[in-house]
This record gives sequence, structure tokens and C-alpha cells, in this order.
Amino acid sequence: MDKPKVAIVTDSTVNLPEELVNLYNIHIVPLNVIWGADSYKEGVDITTNEFYQRLKTSKELPTTSQPSAGEFFEVFSELAKSHEGIVGVFISEDLSGTLDSAHTAAEMMKDYPIEIVDSRLISLGLGFLVLAAARAAEQNLSIGEVADAARRLVNTTRFIFVVETLEYLHRGGRIGGAQRLLGSVLSMKPLLQLKDGKVMPLESVRSKRKAVNRMLAIATEELQNKGNVRVGVVHASTVEEANQIQQEAAELLNPIEIIQSELSPVIGTHVGPGAVGLIYSTEE
Repeated sequence: MDKPKVAIVTDSTVNLPEELVNLYNIHIVPLNVIWGADSYKEGVDITTNEFYQRLKTSKELPTTSQPSAGEFFEVFSELAKSHEGIVGVFISEDLSGTLDSAHTAAEMMKDYPIEIVDSRLISLGLGFLVLAAARAAEQNLSIGEVADAARRLVNTTRFIFVVETLEYLHRGGRIGGAQRLLGSVLSMKPLLQLKDGKVMPLESVRSKRKAVNRMLAIATEELQNKGNVRVGVVHASTVEEANQIQQEAAELLNPIEIIQSELSPVIGTHVGPGAVGLIYSTEE
């Protein structure tokens, strides 16, 4: 098959398994984790495993930063040599300045056709939009059609998750409307969601297992009579729990595709170890 005319670019919070990234020739621009005087490009200078090991023992918490416009320009310029256009699908603008950097780089490319899509999501939520764009590109659709394949899923993709503690989200300033849950009873586990691109509270549940059950129940309810369901299960260094959720989600939701992934260092910085999440996406 001929190489797609449209190149697909995303950022490292996409959390797609390496085999899918390679299969669809998806180009990833890394975000940065800053730990004291050290700066790491996630997925390049630090592995997810190394990150969580250090996070569990470090007294100092890391921070994160977006790629520069220059880094995007470098990637765009290289891809422009062999493609007719580029579609970039990125982490929610409300969670990162990544989209701004991509827009600036696209403007630097003058008249070269680039479509930038704000996923309003993160991790495998973003991942499902990227896959939709990549699969459309494989069919040699136009740049507008490839971008639209991603945009169609923005409002039909849900991301619900539970964290062990709100402390990491609070310190990273990504807590959004969940701020009010900070003073809640310590034994309660906050069930959170990405809503309109921001982290927002959904419910408080008495234990993590009950929060996971509730997450699955909400998905089951919302996906009734929906076809072409795709499911993502994500975790922050808690693979056994994720395996169990994946098994339950496969039985309850009957997806046509299910992907499990570990949350990358940039996301792990903000949610902390032990977080688990469920993403589900449908085509309207």
C-alpha cells in the first residue's frame, strides 16, 4: 500500500502501545518531566517504570512542561518533505500549553497545510482520536477528512478515573472543579472525569474498589445500545488492578477494540501512583 499522504503527529501523553504507534507510523513529540535540576523528555530520557520507582520514594515532586514551538517546527519540517499535509492531535489545551506550541509551529510553516486538533482529552482518550486520524490517513483521505475523523470523537469519548489521593493534582494545579473534594473525608475515593477538557469531580465513593465498580457501571449504562465501542484501561504503576478492570470491561462493554496502557510520566506527575482509569469511545 502507498504511504499515506497525510502525516499524523501527537504528543507523548497519548500513551498508545508502541506496536500501534509503529503500525500507523504515528509521530510523537515528547513533553518534559522536570525533577530538580534534571529535565527528561518522557519516553526518551526516562522510562515509565523508572519514573514511578522514583516517584514512590522521592521527597521532591517533579513538574512538567510542554514541547517548544521549535521542537514542533523541526518535526513538521521533516514530515513536510515526504507528505502533502499534517494532522496534529494533542492533549487538551486546558491541561497543557502543548497545543499553543503546535499552533505556533504550524504558523511558522507558512502555506504548508497543517490541521491542529484539540482532543479535549489525554492518554488513551487522546489515543483513540489519534488512531481514528491515522486509520483515515491510511485510506488516503484528504487532510480535512483525516482531521474530521479525530474531531468526530471529541464529544463521544469519555475518560473517568480514580486517584489514590488528590494531592498530586492539587500540587500540579490541574485539579479544576475537583478542588472542593480536597477537604472531604480521607477514606473517600474521588471519582473524577475529564469534562470539557478539564479535570472535574464526578462522585466520591467509599473505597477504591467501589469507585472502580461505579466507573464500570457508569460506562455500562452510557454505552447501552451503542455500537463500535472502543475501550481503554489506564493505570499508574498498578498493572494487576488494570488487568482485572480490563477483563471486567471486556465482558460488560463488548468492545470492538480494547487497549491497556500505563499512564506516562507527565500524567503520572499529576495523578500520582495507583490511579486507574477507563476510557470509552463510540462513533456516532
